[in-house]
Amino acid sequence: MQSQGKGRLLLCGVLLRVFLHCRAKQKQKGRGRCRQKIPSLFGLFAVPFRDSKALGSGTPKRKRAQTPLEAFHLHHLKVTDLSEQVWCEQEMVYKRKHPDLWSPEKLELLNTGKSIHLARELEVHDLVPVHTTSREDFWAIKVLNLLLMIHDLQAGQPVREFPVFGVLEGIFVLGVIDQLGYTAKGELELSELKTRRKASMPTAAQKKRDGFQVFLYKYLFDAMVQGCLTTEAFLQHLHLRPMQVLGPHVQEQVGNAGLTVHHFQDLLELMSLRLTFSEIPAVERLQIEYVHQESNAPLGTELLSYNKDSVAATVQHLLAYWKGRRDAEGVDIEDAWKCHYCTYAGICDWRMNKIGRSPGKNWQKRSR
Repeated sequence: MQSQGKGRLLLCGVLLRVFLHCRAKQKQKGRGRCRQKIPSLFGLFAVPFRDSKALGSGTPKRKRAQTPLEAFHLHHLKVTDLSEQVWCEQEMVYKRKHPDLWSPEKLELLNTGKSIHLARELEVHDLVPVHTTSREDFWAIKVLNLLLMIHDLQAGQPVREFPVFGVLEGIFVLGVIDQLGYTAKGELELSELKTRRKASMPTAAQKKRDGFQVFLYKYLFDAMVQGCLTTEAFLQHLHLRPMQVLGPHVQEQVGNAGLTVHHFQDLLELMSLRLTFSEIPAVERLQIEYVHQESNAPLGTELLSYNKDSVAATVQHLLAYWKGRRDAEGVDIEDAWKCHYCTYAGICDWRMNKIGRSPGKNWQKRSR
């Protein structure tokens, strides 16, 4: 958890009850700040009602097939799950089915990238270990960090590792933004750091994957500051207990932040209030910074142009797989070069069907 020595949040006690009362009044009037014009993406997924008579009382019920979310025992997805689908959906599935096939080289690259990200984060704040005793404690730390970073953004300060989450097509999706800050013109800028083994800028296909990840961060962040995420959705999708008493170590950190809360629900309500009334703008500028892993030298910066409708359409297509509405898809023929760098090329049904061979034959393990 990050340590903040200034600008503590002072919303508690009577003031909290006043805010909650005002929020309830707003709900009664039907007034909300969630102005997203894509209602099918934010909010809970509703199953259409079917007349029981139309089904036929004597027809035996067939067991419903598991969705990929259920098969992998997932309650939520990460933004990186969806960006990996953009690169190759079939590879993303095999990563979950066969994590033991990951090559040591890949793991080393992943750990190196994490170390560089951590070094950047420590430039802004220290990390304080906090002992947690429940899942609610774990999420309470994330929410508390979010509250502190909202305060810093309001003060015009940059923040790193900003958590974002929301409900897309009935599925809870979460991620972490590398950096948020204001430009000299006062625009809120979202910056993503990508590390590369090669000392060169990425290919167009790699830029497409990375760009979608950044687009989805903006997509979720903008919805959060517009009041689209409800505490009810947060609790329901993550299966958390609203009245769970926070552990003593977590309550100590909450007190250090100038807050007086005891239950997990109280902290969620504070988060909702702070996001709704913070007046933090939507992200206006998007960029990706590419850095060489070995030397930490900058390779270049990619500025991105955002199209909300295009992002919404891509999100719907990607999540259709997780909801069991379609099978996993491999790469198109023009992207078949990706298979030469894929660990799972030898067992890939999609690839074998394309070249007319049975999976498992002549398998040579490759590393990217």
